[in-house]
Order: sequence, then structure tokens, then C-alpha cells
Amino acid sequence: MILPPEPHFPGRTPRPDPALFAPFRDDPAAALRAGLTAFAARYYWEAHECWEGVWMAQPPASAARHLMRGLIQLANAGLKRRMGREAAALRILALADASLREVQGAPLGLDAAAVQRLRGQVLAETAL
Repeated sequence: MILPPEPHFPGRTPRPDPALFAPFRDDPAAALRAGLTAFAARYYWEAHECWEGVWMAQPPASAARHLMRGLIQLANAGLKRRMGREAAALRILALADASLREVQGAPLGLDAAAVQRLRGQVLAETAL
């Protein structure tokens, strides 16, 4: 995934061109990877955008759907922490934790250790 020059912060920076996400709309595996790349680079809003289609493509109440909901919420918590909205970040992090507790095994190839690394990144995030 080619990331924009700077991460998007709603209300602060321009929204990225939707064409950036078009290559992932019909390829959930590519969208998952792109979201992980964006997340690792602290582009949390962009990670969420990549992952939303993956989440919607999962069967209801499946481990993969719970995983994707939890990852999207982790991305949102990371975004809120970077924006200095700590109370919102903590509230959303609790939602992410609840979703991720529903995950058994390693759906979509992501095991608990990988998810904990993502969560750790959010916990280490600081406001800009």
C-alpha cells in the first residue's frame, strides 16, 4: 500500500483520496495486509478504511468478524490517542478488548501474539 504523505486526522487534515483504497475493495487478503501496513506506520484512520470491507465480508458472529471488529476498534483507539482524546481512546480500547476476547484460534492468520503487538502499539501511542 502506498500511504499518503501524512496520516488523516478527522477535522484536522484533508481526507485521503478514496482511490487509495480502491485496489483493496475486492481483495480481502490484500486489504488485511494493507491495513496492517498502515497500522504499523501509525496511519490508524487508513488502517480502519482498509479493514472495514474485510470485517463486512466475514460471517456474522464468526471469530474472523470479531477479530476484524477488534482491529478496527484498536485502530480507532490509536487514532484517538494521537489526537489527544484519551478518554475516547480508553473507551474504544475497552470495546476492542471485548471484541478480541471473542476470538478463538488465529482467524485470517492473525494469532493472539500478533494482536497483542498491535494493542501494545496503541498503548504506547502519544498525542501529537
